[in-house]
Amino acid sequence: MVLRVLRIVGIALGFCLVFAFSRHATAARGGEDLPGISWALGVIALLFFARAAATERMRGPEANLQKDLLWGLAAGALIIIVSRW
Repeated sequence: MVLRVLRIVGIALGFCLVFAFSRHATAARGGEDLPGISWALGVIALLFFARAAATERMRGPEANLQKDLLWGLAAGALIIIVSRW
């Protein structure tokens, strides 16, 4: 159980770091954030949460890595949205 939580947190933080790196790279090239990016991230988070919940209920322990990836990506997207406010 602890290993799953650590994997989910690691994936979420990794997703946040990759997103931040992408934003900084875009800013360095003179670009700017697209309008509505928070809404797009919200939709992605909802899709990942729905898929993670369905996978959690329908698949056994053999799919724990897939489930952890989905939970981590959903949590990471929510962290990004909250940190942008």
